[in-house]
Amino acid sequence: MMPIPFPASSSSGPWTVPAATLLPRLELEPTMAREGVFDGAWWPRSNHVLAELPDLITALGAHFGRILRVGLDTSAWDSVPRSVAANGLMVRINWFAGSDATISVTRGFQDHFLLLVVPPGTDPTTAASAMAGASVTGNHTPAAELLYG
Repeated sequence: MMPIPFPASSSSGPWTVPAATLLPRLELEPTMAREGVFDGAWWPRSNHVLAELPDLITALGAHFGRILRVGLDTSAWDSVPRSVAANGLMVRINWFAGSDATISVTRGFQDHFLLLVVPPGTDPTTAASAMAGASVTGNHTPAAELLYG
């Protein structure tokens, strides 16, 4: 029997939900029109790439198809490897500097998606607002304004 994942916000009830069964906190632009700055937002629970990225890649793969590569700013994460195993596949990690509030996801040649990354530990109200703003069709609000504005 497979465990049923509970939403990250589920804190009521007498049970304890193991961390491995929590779904990624992810919100995507509903039309995937790709007309805005962001294609959605992700709110990881920690700065540990190996703990966070596989579940994100699996969830995104269900929406976008096979994920080939992710790009992220190494200064925002602890110990970034060259690749990570997710969904039975190795996904390459590209490193860039200067934008710890984004993650780039590649599913094919020149087929990139950009997600706002809400820092772990962000106040839930701020996180929800930032994620909603990044997931609006045709969004053009910069990351800093969504997160701190």
